[in-house]
Amino acid sequence: MNRKPDESDVSATTELLVKSILAEPKLQHLRGASFPSREQVARAIELLRQLIFPGYFGRNGWTSENLPARVAEIVAELDAILRAQVSCCLRYRENLAVTATGSKCEECDREAARIVGQFFHRIPAIRDLLAADVQAAFDGDPAAHNTDETIFCYPGVLAITVQRLAHEFHKLSVPLLPRIMTEWAHGRTGIDIHPGAHLGRGLMIDHGTGVVIGETTHIGNNVKIYQGVTLGALAPGFGQMLRGQKRHPTIEDDVTIYAGATILGGETVIGKGATIGGNVFITSSVPPLNIVTAEPPKLRIRDRRPKRGGEFDVGGSGI
Repeated sequence: MNRKPDESDVSATTELLVKSILAEPKLQHLRGASFPSREQVARAIELLRQLIFPGYFGRNGWTSENLPARVAEIVAELDAILRAQVSCCLRYRENLAVTATGSKCEECDREAARIVGQFFHRIPAIRDLLAADVQAAFDGDPAAHNTDETIFCYPGVLAITVQRLAHEFHKLSVPLLPRIMTEWAHGRTGIDIHPGAHLGRGLMIDHGTGVVIGETTHIGNNVKIYQGVTLGALAPGFGQMLRGQKRHPTIEDDVTIYAGATILGGETVIGKGATIGGNVFITSSVPPLNIVTAEPPKLRIRDRRPKRGGEFDVGGSGI
């Protein structure tokens, strides 16, 4: 039978935990500006998807007649959410504490309003890029019946959409928020794209699970990437010493990278029109129009049928 803890139990446990928390400052945030709300950022992403793809997400019944009213309603809610979250991120960056009364940094609020205004003006250009991504997903997958299916169902389109939105905040030097956005998409798709990565027009990520695209990756136009691909850093063991350097590869236009390929290094360039086969490991540049494949594995067949006298053959033959 469970018993309720008495006051001495609670007091002893509290004292133990408080001592542990105060002893390790890296694991606590007891002073300084508040962090942004993950829930509010998720809500902002949902609203942004409704602006990018009106009629696909959120409320049904979009028409050309009610489009202005619907857009105005979403923009008003988004403006309030983004201003609050961006301002929170700026206060964190400047290490400006919110007082116990909840007063805000007016300078951060003004800067947040400016940033959010710039972000809204960039949404039409983002939609133009995403139109090419959606078409690339459809054109590259014979299993897709129409572009509606790629917008509504494909994890690659979702991950690219969120990254393109987060990338704009990254370029506007907003801390935390871009990474929260892309990690939201990562958790739902298995596709990890850093908000700092530069994605060209008409990017297709098919299936997508396990794809990793690092911060300083530069991807050209009309690139196709399949599941399990890593575009990573060559020397991650150096950690913070590499901050600010080009650590991840450059993928030029019209490249196809098949499943499981690993391409590492800031000086590594995959030339225009190259094809990278599955499960290869690349740390040096590939010239344009080349095909890179892994050496085929040797097939060994082991005959496990019993020999005379009930013995088994434990040998093998290479084919």
